[in-house]
Amino acid sequence: MSKILENLRYSDSHEWVSLDGEVATVGITDYAQHALGNIVYVDMPEVSDEVTAGEDFGAVESVKAASDLISPVSGEVIEINDDLDGQPELLNEDPYANWIMKVKVNDPGEVSNLLDAKDYAKICEE
Repeated sequence: MSKILENLRYSDSHEWVSLDGEVATVGITDYAQHALGNIVYVDMPEVSDEVTAGEDFGAVESVKAASDLISPVSGEVIEINDDLDGQPELLNEDPYANWIMKVKVNDPGEVSNLLDAKDYAKICEE
């Protein structure tokens, strides 16, 4: 059973979002890291890149697959998690503590379009 945190919002492509004012922290879910297996590389955007909800912003590569990362929000990347450069396996250890990017969102209301924990859990069970 994958861990799903109640206080986050989720995309159906298995990214999570935590919103603090107009800054969204984005990462991959526990379900995603389990499905991928041992993560060996994370392709992240650059600071100041614009990301668009529903579009790729990078990729996660594991020993068995590569998976595009789909941005759940639109805005400007203000920070990336540099720790993942040398230690991509941190996403396997704790995908909620080890976020991928922080975005200054264009519209904080956009997050309300994402799934809550209960609805995301249904997708993971399918």
